[in-house]
Amino acid sequence: MTEDPTTSRNRTITWQDPGPGTLQGLSMPGIDYMQAVMKGELPAPPIAATMQFELVEAEIGRAVFTCTPDESVYNPIGAVHGGLVCTLLDSAAGCALHTTLPQGKGYTSVEIKVSYLKAVRASSGLLTATGTVVKAGSRVGFTEATVTDGSGALVATASSTLLVFDL
Repeated sequence: MTEDPTTSRNRTITWQDPGPGTLQGLSMPGIDYMQAVMKGELPAPPIAATMQFELVEAEIGRAVFTCTPDESVYNPIGAVHGGLVCTLLDSAAGCALHTTLPQGKGYTSVEIKVSYLKAVRASSGLLTATGTVVKAGSRVGFTEATVTDGSGALVATASSTLLVFDL
């Protein structure tokens, strides 16, 4: 199929080399790292640019991201792909746990259960993902996250189990 210039869309993605910022961030307590990213003192991870996420709040046990989806993340039936919403939930849930971790600790998702409650489209407006810690253990963390659309309607929820480890 040839490209139609009347319907073509274009996006350019720019990101920072994640190495130096990650190295610096991992030498800090988790809350300090998350706040430094939020304030722009350290670069956001490249996935934030790719998926158009922004960390807008970070406090102990809580992280909030926003994302304004566009048609570049549509699936074949004309809605925002659930993978974007799941990644937003996973980011909020994981970063909420990260805010509780001391220097020298990291985490990774072990499992995430997502419930999609409403279709998301570009017209849905600003998505807000809020992650909260249910329990932050020394080896395992449990978190929850929600995504609301621009009208405040709940579009998805998640519960997550995360493994905590030494870096």
